[in-house]
Amino acid sequence: MYLPDHFAETRQDVLLSLIEAHRLATIVRQDPDGLVADHIPLIIYQRGDLLSLRGHVARANPLWRLADGKDVLVVFQGPQTYISPGWYPSKAEHGKVVPTWNYAVVHASGRLVAIDDTSWLHGHANELTDANEARFKKAWKVSDAPAAYIEATARAIVGIEITVTRMTGKWKVSQNRSAADRAGVASGLRNVGDTSGMTALVAPSEQTP
Repeated sequence: MYLPDHFAETRQDVLLSLIEAHRLATIVRQDPDGLVADHIPLIIYQRGDLLSLRGHVARANPLWRLADGKDVLVVFQGPQTYISPGWYPSKAEHGKVVPTWNYAVVHASGRLVAIDDTSWLHGHANELTDANEARFKKAWKVSDAPAAYIEATARAIVGIEITVTRMTGKWKVSQNRSAADRAGVASGLRNVGDTSGMTALVAPSEQTP
């Protein structure tokens, strides 16, 4: 990933917060026939200094059969949106502005293993479900479904775990613009009803290092 210093985000808590807010990951791997990407929701698991990402795939998905410590790239796409040059006060000053795209993204590199274990899958399914249902007043739980149905479903999936060896964050949120232009971007996003969550990231007081 092309990463100018002024767009780099290195704070682990910030990177993990984006992952938790945008769990659907793109897992990229190299297969004998070329590059392959899968889109799978993942959940963070921390034990001491060990950081891993856990998920599951359909048993029919070849990803788990090809795991065995394979190196993979995991991409989490956070807020993203088009930025109009018309929002920059500098447009009226000199006109030397062009459109761009702002976004926040985390790349995690690591080694992928498959976990074909029923008890592990039950624990993972509960954890993933509880994390995603937490925002609902009447949260659904795995135990709400018939036990036999859950058992049958568990046999149709396989767990995956990626031990993270490196994380890289890119927050392209107008850090290369003046404070006035950044304020103009934030105002422009608010005026168009920004639903991406990008507005707060481009406010002048929220600059990343």
